[in-house]
Amino acid sequence: MQVIDLSHPIHSGMTVFPGDPAVLIEPAVTIAEAGVSVLSLELGSHTGTHIDAPSHTVEGGATIDAVDLGRLVGPARVIDVSGLPPRTRIRLEDVREELRDVEPGTIVLVRTGWSSLFDQPGYLDHPFLDASIASALLDAGVTVVGVDALNPDETVADDPAPALPFHDVFLGAGGLIIENLTALDRITARAPRFVGLPLPIAGGDGAPLRAVVIEE
Repeated sequence: MQVIDLSHPIHSGMTVFPGDPAVLIEPAVTIAEAGVSVLSLELGSHTGTHIDAPSHTVEGGATIDAVDLGRLVGPARVIDVSGLPPRTRIRLEDVREELRDVEPGTIVLVRTGWSSLFDQPGYLDHPFLDASIASALLDAGVTVVGVDALNPDETVADDPAPALPFHDVFLGAGGLIIENLTALDRITARAPRFVGLPLPIAGGDGAPLRAVVIEE
């Protein structure tokens, strides 16, 4: 059995969505002072590898603590669209064949290759998914999708209220979106077992999670 970690480590100053809280991790108590070590964490609910609950963009949508964790454990399928230029719109026709035989309940992971740029300025210039892909996934019975980029939608750094059409369609139908995955290139199995469990933040619109795949 091989366990592949798909999560970025959380550290001070790491990349966050423009306008989100900055990440600051520093000692609160040290062994030298009190015999134990405790860190102080300041971070937003969408820090690092994380999941968006419907309430992230949908008024009255389900919160992260209400999500059935069974949806986040199951077979995964990697859709490889790596090698595209920055800010390429990925259209349904670009992935239609790879989605053709996806079974309902599959957790679809979209590999753009952009995770190699995490914490670099170019990370925000990732390719992005057309909203028609969100509709196609839902039609196929897929309610969990992940990307190895900051956002399945285009990231516009200087827009305080950016359009999020993929989010609107997918979260609007009760779907879940996982962002900032990494190491999707290490997955070799066609249908590995995915496990991604978020922090149970009461009323949370999202939460960091530890995402892994298990290949046997």
